[in-house]
Amino acid sequence: MVLDKLQAGLARWRSEPPAHARFGPDFLAPPPPPKALAASEVPRVAWMLATRWRHAAALAAVPPGRGGAVMALPGLFDSDGSSIVLRDFLAKLGYRAEGWGLGRNLGVKSVGTEAERLIARVEALHAEAGPVALVGVSLGGIMARLVAHRRPDLVRKVVTVSSPYAGGGRATNVWRAFEWATGERVDDPAVIARSQAIAAPLPVPCTAIWSRSDGFVNGFICHDPSAEAVEVSSGHLGVHIHPEVLLAIAAALAQDAVVQDR
Repeated sequence: MVLDKLQAGLARWRSEPPAHARFGPDFLAPPPPPKALAASEVPRVAWMLATRWRHAAALAAVPPGRGGAVMALPGLFDSDGSSIVLRDFLAKLGYRAEGWGLGRNLGVKSVGTEAERLIARVEALHAEAGPVALVGVSLGGIMARLVAHRRPDLVRKVVTVSSPYAGGGRATNVWRAFEWATGERVDDPAVIARSQAIAAPLPVPCTAIWSRSDGFVNGFICHDPSAEAVEVSSGHLGVHIHPEVLLAIAAALAQDAVVQDR
């Protein structure tokens, strides 16, 4: 009976329309995912890790990309170690895949209030390899959007993965962890204003990879009408190594290269 209620609740959650359709202009309205969905994150990532081998052929069959620089931006608390699988995968496709080189992602403590330290890293990579594609996971994707808004001349594309940029901080089940790590408050007017600016349409191409079964962040605020939205079937934990996500990232970067060639 408990399982039936859980499945029914998750089915209702997954069938809801995107946040921008349900809440209109109210940036702070979306709720966090159900607690039951959050509780399922650990067993789901364990299952994903146990079954990744099933996708080995599909990952190996991805054709080479068109090259160029890619910087992977980690999620909250994560560092470049979390993107090793992604960067190795992209390197095999012919991209120059780099980490961000800023240690653990502790929000503004790591990148600066206006991402100035991250922008400096992107500038350095741009000087060596030309326009940079930014691939950001969760909070890393939000930072990627901030860089693209501030310095679109450095960025050829943004790919966000499970990044809750289109709504307020309380639309997640991890906002308290965010506050503890960053020293910021999600209800601070300055933080809200910056978040709203980040959510504005980007001046560069953007692909937003999202999941309606994400247990940590409201998947419906991980995309918006101005971005190419790609839905995947994943939780939040381990999303950076999820085979379906890796394939979606490769497709997004290849698509951008094709558009640039026209």
